[in-house]
Amino acid sequence: MKNAIILHGTGCNPRSYWIPYIKKYLEKNGYDVWVPQLPNSENPDLKKQLPFILANGKFNKDTILIGHSAGGPLAISVLEHISVKINKAILVAGYARIKGSKKPEKILQKEYDWNKVKTNVKDMIFINSDNDPWGCNDVEGRYMLDNIGGILIMPYGEGHMGSDSFKQPYKEFPLLKRLLP
Repeated sequence: MKNAIILHGTGCNPRSYWIPYIKKYLEKNGYDVWVPQLPNSENPDLKKQLPFILANGKFNKDTILIGHSAGGPLAISVLEHISVKINKAILVAGYARIKGSKKPEKILQKEYDWNKVKTNVKDMIFINSDNDPWGCNDVEGRYMLDNIGGILIMPYGEGHMGSDSFKQPYKEFPLLKRLLP
């Protein structure tokens, strides 16, 4: 069965930004779409979010996994810990290293088994803008690309592709839609 899982970022929920737009598009194309309210969304903690996703998510050869912002490192951790190769993972404004203030983030693993991550996804796509205000930028996209492989798409001037603080409502996301079946 074709399914998709969409992981929101810090302080967000299943109705944030472009998530309902993409969910509706995928459902119209025959996907069963799960957009969970992640635990501790104000202060994402891998020790709480990863077990929740692994226990409740369904993963198979047709799965699409999408993560926005802090949903990106969570998606990488999911890929490292599942035992099946999924179809596609797309990280929007994702990251895999400490950003900004250089203080540790509970959503990040200390290290990733990049080879295991690569093994568990057929197609990997990163979308990172050149001017992301939180450091989830093209440099971070390149870092993940160098470690996992795949495709890096760098839209210029698009910021975080969904942010209240920086007035980026991003209710639609045609670029992401074009990357989906």
